[in-house]
This record gives sequence, structure tokens and C-alpha cells, in this order.
Amino acid sequence: MKKDSLRAAREEGNVSRGEFPPKTTLVKLIHQVEELLQQGQALEKTYAAQISKVHPAFTAGSKNLLHYLALRKQDIRALQRALSGLGLSSLGRAEGNVVANLTAVKNQLQLLLVHTSDSSPAVVPFLPALSSLKPNITALLGEPSPNREGRIMVTFSSDMADDYEMVRDLMRAGMNCARLNCAHDDKTVWAKMVRQIKKAEKELGRRCMILFDLMGPKLRTGSIQPGPRVVSIHPKIDELGEILAPAKAWLAPKDIPAPERVDLTLRVSAEWVKHARKGDEITFKDTRRRKRTFTVLQKKGGGVLVQLLKSAYLSAGTELTLIHKSGEEFKEKIGTLPPMVIPLNLKVGQELFLHRKNIPGAPARFDKEGNEVEAAHISCTLPEIFTRVKKGEPILFDDGEIEGVIEEVTPDFLRLKITAADEAGSKLRADKGINLPESGLQLHKLTKKDREDLAFVVQHADVVNLSFVSRPEMVEELQHALREHQAGHIGIMLKIETKAAFSNLPHLLLTLMRQHPAGIMIARGDLAVELGWQRLAEVQEEILWITEAAHLPVVWATQVLEKLTKKGRPSRAEITDAAMAQRADCVMLNKGPHILKSISMLDDIMKRMQEHQYKKTSLLRMLQVSDLDGELSE
Repeated sequence: MKKDSLRAAREEGNVSRGEFPPKTTLVKLIHQVEELLQQGQALEKTYAAQISKVHPAFTAGSKNLLHYLALRKQDIRALQRALSGLGLSSLGRAEGNVVANLTAVKNQLQLLLVHTSDSSPAVVPFLPALSSLKPNITALLGEPSPNREGRIMVTFSSDMADDYEMVRDLMRAGMNCARLNCAHDDKTVWAKMVRQIKKAEKELGRRCMILFDLMGPKLRTGSIQPGPRVVSIHPKIDELGEILAPAKAWLAPKDIPAPERVDLTLRVSAEWVKHARKGDEITFKDTRRRKRTFTVLQKKGGGVLVQLLKSAYLSAGTELTLIHKSGEEFKEKIGTLPPMVIPLNLKVGQELFLHRKNIPGAPARFDKEGNEVEAAHISCTLPEIFTRVKKGEPILFDDGEIEGVIEEVTPDFLRLKITAADEAGSKLRADKGINLPESGLQLHKLTKKDREDLAFVVQHADVVNLSFVSRPEMVEELQHALREHQAGHIGIMLKIETKAAFSNLPHLLLTLMRQHPAGIMIARGDLAVELGWQRLAEVQEEILWITEAAHLPVVWATQVLEKLTKKGRPSRAEITDAAMAQRADCVMLNKGPHILKSISMLDDIMKRMQEHQYKKTSLLRMLQVSDLDGELSE
């Protein structure tokens, strides 16, 4: 076929495999890419005033975010297929620099067009697809651990305030960031936690960023009536009732911490402890009148470490008898104990009353025949919701573990009917989250508690986490409050955990980027409850893409390796989840007795996965599991 005939055939689309595409096809694709570039430029122009307010470190990110949002407002799947068929980028990894990716594709199309026409290539110079994401990650979350790019964050539990060895071991195992939650404990406990972190930093010669969660306008359950002042202690047993490990207790005067993790701490006098020796027995009758015996394992630092081989229940005033091997005895009564808190056990079909006033909650009461004579009741922390909810709206407790529907709204209480719970009943405790996903609550301000906590937080925090943010005004309020405290250098992290926050995400990010450093946390627990579990996978992906486009760090949080942390063995599903989490810049683990195991496993998973994946990009390292040259395995 002659040259002119070949060109004509291409333009008509009559081209065999391996030949250049028709000119009309290339021109159409070039126009499509040009339109995407123009739409991004138009959106950037529309939001020029907002861009002018962002911190210089986020100027490129804010512009790129707008170009990415313009790109994703279109359905470009047909364009992607056409580009991929030509061996060009299909724009599936354009998040980091949208303009550079679109311009590069346009240039390649122009070069292909040269081969189907007599025109010169109309290529356009452009900046390489560089991103400021990595320096922004370091500014917010600190330096990474050796051989691992992603950071690991750990939520602190109350006991870590008095457990330096645990804090040090967490940092040694790979913790980069410590999260302290202002929804729990108080300033005294937080200050102890900070001291333990600083001490471990000095001993290990490494940095650990400290993040404080402001509670935010979180709707939670109120207090529950105190029960009897009784504590229990149990050895670990297997399925057959055989003892796997004895229970350990620490007996010491007030303010003397245990030398290691124990199952129970009891307060006794210093004078009584003086008489104790290793190997002595301490006998007592528990609340069930059963005789029990502690054996002294160690005397250290003003207290004694003891073990117990049978379950026991102890109350204030229980008499302990210390018996020397010589037969000499010394008696002591246990001091004040905290009251036991009995949770509400809720089953499907039961009623629950939610009080406006701070009335301590209580479980349902039943008569001797098992008939309910008084429904369970509890209060909530934000009484303003009573004017904004309606009959028929759903209500969820404890990250969706318990579901209900509002059957009656009064000025003093909400009457609810439980619609989903475990077959044997689900436990509802104090300070558990309440979600009203279909109610327009309009909670957009820092609470009084947030402002009080902030005065302490700014003295110790590297980052402040803003919980339950939904509108830009709340971000502005926190930024202003930090400036009032001369703490504008402290980073801000927005926790995306509500339907409104996800819907308003672009506006939240443009406001957030006025201050540096800054980032996002995907708080998957509340987010799943608000949007529905079936949408979580889709939503978390979109948040990952949008934050990368904005060059903002993102933290993957909630229930990562949860079973391993709490039970000591992981599920298959959570191993896969942890591997997927590596696409974020930091992964958060919650507290639990096996947290060190979880850090070790997560560290290993993240190191392995970073060789295979960066964000959405597959890295084609040599396969380790498929070998045609080797011998067949048995």
C-alpha cells in the first residue's frame, strides 16, 4: 500500500494490527486530554482565593488537589482503555501530579500523530511529576524506622502511665508515634505518659511523635450506676480447665507501681509488707467464702508480687493473713476498692431509654418470673441532640455493635427499640460512641472540654488530632486556638469519621492546608457505622487517593490486627487488611495485652509490602514464590 493510501486507510479506521491508529482517533484523544487540563485550570481559578491562604508547603498540593478533583468529576474509563491500548499511561496513578501526567500523555499522543500526518510534533514542556508528600509526612509524623517507610502509631492505655518498660519496648519494637486520647483519663495520667515517652526517647536515642486526640463533639453514653466494690482475679486456663499460667497480683501501698504487668493490684500498708518474704503464703476467704492462697514470688520496691492458682473475688475489708514458714502470722485488711461497673445487656426487641440529664444508667430489672419490670436506661454526653433527632431514625452504639431505632422523642428522653445485637445480648458500657447517621446534628464547634484540654495539650503535643470534624469552620477554630496559645507550629490531623466529613473532604483539606504540618486519619470504626459497612472499602480508597493528590499524609486506623492485639492470634482477614494498610503513610494499632506481637508483625508486613507496592503502584520486584527453574516442592 502506498504512503498516501496508508494514511487514508488509517484515517478511515481500516488499520490492521500493529499499525498506527487513525488520525481522527488521535485527535479525539488529544482533545479529551486538553479538556481535562482546561477543567483543572478552571477549578484552580475558581478556588484561587482559598489557594492563596494555604501554607507555602501546601501550595503545590492544593493546586494538584483541585486538578485531581476536576479529573475525577468525569468518567474517563473509555479514555483509559484507549490510552492503555496504545501502550500509554492510563492515568491510573495520576494522583501525585495530575498536570504532569496529563501533559506527558498529551505529548505522547502528539508524537504518535506525527506518524499519521505531515505536522510537526506539538509537544509541551512540563515539570516532572514530583510530589512534596514525603517531606510533609516527615514534618507531621517524624522520621521513619530503619528499612521501613511507613510509620506505626500506637494508642496508649491508662496502664502505660506507670509502665515505663512497656513504653520503652514499644519504641524499641518500632513505634514511631504515640496517640493519647483526651476522651479518656486526665491531665495527671497524660503527663505521666509523656514523661515515659521522653524517658524512653533518651534511653533509646530515637524520636517518638506525640499525638493528642481532642474528644470533639463526640456523642457518647454517660455513666452507669456503680456496683459492689469487688474485684476478681483468674488464672489462665485451657478448654479443659487446666491451668496454663497462674494469676499474678501486686500487693503494695498506694502509688507504688508493679514491677511488671499483673492481673490485679491491691493496696496494703507498708508495715504489713515489711513482714513478707519470698515463698510465704497469704491466705484469705473470698466473697464466696472460699479459701484461697497467694504465694509470694518476689518482694521488691516496697511491695510483693504474688501468684494465685484459683479464681477469687475480693472486696474492701477482705482479711489477708500472711504466714511465715515458721508459722508466724500477720493480718491485714484490703483498703478501698473501685466499684464494679455492671454493663447494660441489650437484646433484640428490648427497649432502652436515653436520658437528656446526666442520670447514671442501669440494666433492665426483671421479676422472679423473668418479666421485665423496668427497661434499661442510660444518658448521653450531648443533650443538644434531643432537638435534632426524629422518630424512626436509626441509632447505633459502640461502633455499630448494637443497633436500634428511635420510637419516641421527648424533651427529657429518647425511647429506643434494639434492632440488632448478639443472640445472648450485647454489652453497653459507659463512654461508648453513639452514632445517628441520618440525623442532622450540626455539631461544628470545639467543645468546652476541648478548649480546656488544649491548654495542657499544647505544652506536650507534636500533633493535635481533631475528632468528629465535619465542616471547615471547626478546622479554622482549632487553627485560631493554636495561634492563641502561640502553638501554630503544632501539626493538625483531621479524623475523618462522619458522613459529613467525607462529603465535605475537599473543603476540609483546603482549610487544613493553611497550617503546616497537617494530615488526615481514616477513622474506619465510626466511618463504617456512619456510611454503612458495605461502603467502607470504597470510601477508604477514595480518601487515600484524595489525600495523596493534596500531598497530605494519611493514617490508616481502627481495628488493625485487632484479634492479634487482644487475643494473641491474628485472623487471616486482618493480615490482608494490614498488608493493604501499607498504602497509607502511617498505620495505627490500638491497645491490648499482645500489642508488642502486633507491632512486630506489622513491622514485618510493612517492610515486605513496601517492596511490592507504593500507594496504588505495583512495584515489580522479582517474584519470590514462583520458580520454573527449581525442583517441584513436596
